[in-house]
Amino acid sequence: MAVRKIVVLGSTGSIGTQTLDIIERLGPERASVVGLVAWRDSELLKEQARRWGLPSERVVSVEREGSEAMTRLAVLDEADTVVMAVAGAAGLAATLAACKAGKRVCIATKEVLVAAGELVTQAAHEGGAVLLPIDSEHSALFQCLAGYDYSQIDKLHITASGGPFRTWDKERIANATVEEALNHPTWRMGGKITIDSATLMNKGLEIIEACWLYGVGEEKVEVVVHPQSIIHSFVELRDGALLAQLGLPDMRLPIQIALLHPEKVDTGIPRLSPTQMRDLTFEAPDHERFPAITLARQAFRAGGTAPAILNAANEAAVGAFLEGKLRFGQLATVVADALGSISATEADTLEKITSADASARRFVREHF
Repeated sequence: MAVRKIVVLGSTGSIGTQTLDIIERLGPERASVVGLVAWRDSELLKEQARRWGLPSERVVSVEREGSEAMTRLAVLDEADTVVMAVAGAAGLAATLAACKAGKRVCIATKEVLVAAGELVTQAAHEGGAVLLPIDSEHSALFQCLAGYDYSQIDKLHITASGGPFRTWDKERIANATVEEALNHPTWRMGGKITIDSATLMNKGLEIIEACWLYGVGEEKVEVVVHPQSIIHSFVELRDGALLAQLGLPDMRLPIQIALLHPEKVDTGIPRLSPTQMRDLTFEAPDHERFPAITLARQAFRAGGTAPAILNAANEAAVGAFLEGKLRFGQLATVVADALGSISATEADTLEKITSADASARRFVREHF
């Protein structure tokens, strides 16, 4: 196998730091870092740059240099692989550029496909890029579908832990604090994705993501709550066969799969033993207590820029909640109001998508 030459967009976040750990463990005969992008010019970014011996032009702080610099590294001639781990839709332009340049694009940022799924998949097709998911659920689907034509899919079942409020009543959920919402029962992630896990908006976004990755309608994607987070998703094929990928909740496995596929190398992480699987439970999500999944389906069915509006309104609302400006119970209401108030247009250009994104963020600022 050729040595992967990797640019990590979002190198100081949870996925980014784990990606660098994996690259270091793989060693220089399998992978090397040729570019780093982080949102802020932090001490961690400087330390990463020193560790990988990168010159200043290969290390970008978006806060200091702007998003154009991120796009510049995403199409770096030396790089064959780009890891998209920038939170939210901020990395959309860089992702499109990497796709057009024919890179292996490892996507940990589900918002990119939610906001611009058609543009991204079209750019990947035209540029000869390979899109590989890092999300544990979509990595599971990808593994289960290996060797099958996607036309054989009958259903995709995305699992959800249920978040910290799975057993709470509606009134208690509505008044949950930031600290309570950030206390995820099985995963340790960044703030935005952790809040999305608490509202189950992450599952709504994953439904849309699955539609673009696997070419299915949203009616073929279901969510099942599985609190133990051992089964990461199921594929139900046309003949009724139900395939699943199992493992301990650890993002290092899906990251390494995306980086190296189809090569298999020991990750060095704890492995799941069959004797650990004695008490696996499953239940349907409660859409009354957690309406985000329904909102995501509505946005996808509406089409055009509606998913971009959904995503941007949610990002802005989550940010406001983390700053103490919104109650937890207002998050879904804010997104629903944005979808109902902002007219969706065709999503055939990046400019239209970014305009819809800006409108949704402005709506949240002005009304809440």
